[in-house]
Amino acid sequence: MSTGSPERDSGDADRNEVDATHEPLIEPQSREDVREERVLLDRALGGWRGIIDSGAPTVVFVIVYVATGNDLSFAVWCALGSGVAIALWRLIRRESLQQIVAGLIGVGISAFVASRTQTGEGYFIPGLLQNIGYGLAFLVSILIGWPLIGVIVGFLTGQGVRWRADPELRRIYSAASWIWVGLFTLRIAVQGPMYLAGWVGPLGFAKVIMGVPLFIAAGYFTYLVLKPVFERRREAEAQRDEGQRNEGQRDEGDLPTSG
Repeated sequence: MSTGSPERDSGDADRNEVDATHEPLIEPQSREDVREERVLLDRALGGWRGIIDSGAPTVVFVIVYVATGNDLSFAVWCALGSGVAIALWRLIRRESLQQIVAGLIGVGISAFVASRTQTGEGYFIPGLLQNIGYGLAFLVSILIGWPLIGVIVGFLTGQGVRWRADPELRRIYSAASWIWVGLFTLRIAVQGPMYLAGWVGPLGFAKVIMGVPLFIAAGYFTYLVLKPVFERRREAEAQRDEGQRNEGQRDEGDLPTSG
């Protein structure tokens, strides 16, 4: 038999219906829910859907540019249109726009540069400069002892920079940061010569292939590097907590009873 009032039961039902219909934009996590080795995949990458949303306008640009015989203006407008369409769809569904907004900004900058250079390869200049900047940032962070993976994971998990006092964490964060140095260096090594040669079709194909797939791969390899250390630490912490509980129970059992 229900002990709640009809009004309260109705309110609870309405709230449950809303929760089931609309996905929350931010899902709070307790400290126990956070997995440091997964946080880069789960948050920084924004999920598979977010990555695809941010990369879709570039895919459209490449396809339209090649299919129309290098019609730069039409390809740019199609890329912008696809980004706006995805943003509207996410907005209607009340989903996060973070990734698609970032993608739209990138497309807008690329479109501006392409219009100024009047070349198809000009569309890819911002991306190339971005890869150079990111690669240098990760490299310098390792050399000065502040690997960016540690900074990012510390920020996303709320741990700050306490990891810098732990030599093991500094080591694995540096190792994980080298993965990203390799990613950005590989992109420049492959796409740079294509840009200089004016190969817009192959350059667009390389950008698509080396964009989302490699980004996901780098995030996954980062997870593999970090996972053993954090799993071992959680197991040790669980064993320590269990030992403390057992010791506390023994102490309670040794207390004298009054009678």
